[in-house]
Amino acid sequence: MNDFEQVLVMSFNSFFEKSGIKGISHRIKQHRFSYQFVDVLVDSLHPDYYLGIECKSISVEKRANALYFTQHFTTDKNGDHQIDRVANFLKKSGRKGFLLVELRRGSGNKKNAYAISWNQLEILFNSEDRKGITVSELQAFPKLERIGNYYKVDPVQWEYI
Repeated sequence: MNDFEQVLVMSFNSFFEKSGIKGISHRIKQHRFSYQFVDVLVDSLHPDYYLGIECKSISVEKRANALYFTQHFTTDKNGDHQIDRVANFLKKSGRKGFLLVELRRGSGNKKNAYAISWNQLEILFNSEDRKGITVSELQAFPKLERIGNYYKVDPVQWEYI
């Protein structure tokens, strides 16, 4: 589990504990020759917290200027793109979906994360001649504030851009 995913799971679990909401966040172990549906699952009877979250992390320190649909997402042996596979999982499970993108700026610099609803991501992915989402476009989406070792998670706010 990469650091971003681990911090996100801990952030959700801390949020549930502090707010008194019944819920749990977890990550199903990824197996070598199979795809996981999403990186982080959030389970709660509260519909705002029944989520599937895909996490991406890019280094803007190394001049990454976009999150690319071909470079940062996978295509399986049948030619199915990861964005379509996750969308199918979300529809079948009834979960709300989000892509959370962490921008790393090098050691000693604060990391930032941004939330894109899966519906919005699908619109961008299916736009003609679009190869990805630029860093400046990512920064227009709802920001997750990082406080110490945790992100302030509030998926209710992520949907309103």
